[in-house]
Amino acid sequence: MKKLKKEEIKQEVFDLYDEYAHNKLQRREFIEKLSIYAVGGVTVASLMSFLMPNYKDTMLVKQDDPNLDSKYITYESIKGGGSIKGLLSKPKDAKGTLGGIVVVHENRGLNPYIEDTARRAALEGFITLAPDALTPLGGYPGNDDEGRTLQRQRDRNEMLEDFIAASQYLKNHEDCSGKIGVVGFCFGGWISNMMAVKVSDLSAAVPFYGGQPTEDIDKINAPLMLQFAGLDERVNAGWPAYEKVLKEHGKEYVAYTYPDVNHGFHNTTTPRYDKEAAELAWGRTIEFFKSKLNS
Repeated sequence: MKKLKKEEIKQEVFDLYDEYAHNKLQRREFIEKLSIYAVGGVTVASLMSFLMPNYKDTMLVKQDDPNLDSKYITYESIKGGGSIKGLLSKPKDAKGTLGGIVVVHENRGLNPYIEDTARRAALEGFITLAPDALTPLGGYPGNDDEGRTLQRQRDRNEMLEDFIAASQYLKNHEDCSGKIGVVGFCFGGWISNMMAVKVSDLSAAVPFYGGQPTEDIDKINAPLMLQFAGLDERVNAGWPAYEKVLKEHGKEYVAYTYPDVNHGFHNTTTPRYDKEAAELAWGRTIEFFKSKLNS
């Protein structure tokens, strides 16, 4: 099978994958449309293999990192899915209490990339909780395709309650200072925006390419840092209206758009990953949390 390079892939292929990953295309239709680009020795199989996440070789923090205390816990989400599983991580050498960060997965459950992201944030000096909204359905099933199918079976507002409950669990944790932030990706970006609307004492929110709220934006108290991908027309279309209302109500926010990168550019496991943009966005995110949660 020919080894593909990101530079060889047309933007239309990434756009197709985005539609598939966000349930706009069924698998059969995705494969049919992908076949148009299987030319010059490139097969549909090689394109599929190239586009799908590679969790084995892309983790940045080992599960058993000696500098971390990381374990699965369960907490109660009374208004959501009941007993929810999550990965709780904190630095082993922490002195005193820490700011807390809820790390919110995409539309496919708590996969290895999100767990890795939660461990990365913990290594920066925070206590983090990465919940799995698929817990009531048995949890993340081990692959993203099945994860997306399962997540479609849950009501997104009930899942929002699961992440709000996670913020309360962290806030009350003995190792937490009581200041809570949230960072989320894709679906998790929408959750991050909505938590800013719903959680009056949230201290910071960082949505990565997340859908925007359309109501009660005036209720937002948390400072926002919004991260957008330049090529992500689907999500970016809602930003001007959101920004207009944020400005009208004098809300604290900063927004960054990273040119020529795709939705999912922070995700290390797929070819949409852009190392330069991802590292810049993540560095900004961590500094933002340090300024809002550690002060």
